[in-house]
Amino acid sequence: MSARVKVAACQYPIEPVGSMAAWTAKLDRLIAEAARGGARLVVIPEYASMELTSVLPRAAQADLGLQLEHLQALLPEYRGVYAELARRYGVYVLAGSFPERVGLADGDQFRNRARLYAPSGVDGVVEKLQMTRFERERWGVARGDGGVVFDTELGAIGVAICYDSEFPLLVRRLVEQGARIVLVPSCTDAMSGYWRVRIACQARALENQCYVVQAPTVGSAPWSIAVDDNHGAAAIYAPPDRGFPDSGVVAMGVPDQAAWVTAELDLDLVEAARLDGAVLNHRDWVRSRHLDAPVSRVSLR
Repeated sequence: MSARVKVAACQYPIEPVGSMAAWTAKLDRLIAEAARGGARLVVIPEYASMELTSVLPRAAQADLGLQLEHLQALLPEYRGVYAELARRYGVYVLAGSFPERVGLADGDQFRNRARLYAPSGVDGVVEKLQMTRFERERWGVARGDGGVVFDTELGAIGVAICYDSEFPLLVRRLVEQGARIVLVPSCTDAMSGYWRVRIACQARALENQCYVVQAPTVGSAPWSIAVDDNHGAAAIYAPPDRGFPDSGVVAMGVPDQAAWVTAELDLDLVEAARLDGAVLNHRDWVRSRHLDAPVSRVSLR
């Protein structure tokens, strides 16, 4: 396990790629660029896969339900491309999440799944747990079953997909299972949504004394009914403590511009902060005490 990890978070532009070949060429170019910069861990945003709707027949492009159905035929090639690029460039890649059909005993569901690919091409699956109103009420994308921490040569890595990052206990469970890096791929259609996820990422880095890496989709895609507007800035956050920037912001991109945001993460600094930081948020998090502490109501009227 390396104590230092160079990570690249993509401000990924949603574009009408038009064909799987064009999409593959785009992804190859992007991951090659990150690898040339020395990245060993590459993060692509939530629902970056949705630009593949531009490959679908027009009738499917215009219908949320048909999009989900037609995208399933592209999933095997989608997964194969990510596996090949992880092997080719020798990097870990968190692929853009994909609304995958999952067969269950009581029927099929679509779930928002991201996959972390190892340099060997082997992948592991993580599902979004807390769905947004759009996913739940309009799109019919269902929640997953539980969190995942990936054991890698770079250390333990957790993933909290977009809205999941706004719920402290979901991320805390990943940290309690050893994650010192938490990846937050996001897709937000307004700056207010971006700020909700950004504030959550900074809070999770502070309270868990860990690194949090946010990677958003960016750009306008009026041809898409699911990801038509995309706003945000990629960033790497750390606890604002000894050895880290006072702001807790290790690196940040320019909002809404396609780009890579990179930084070298020093995992030894995480351990040092947890052992002897100015504060000890990680150690002082006592779930039972915090949840069970009595709250009194005092009238001052």
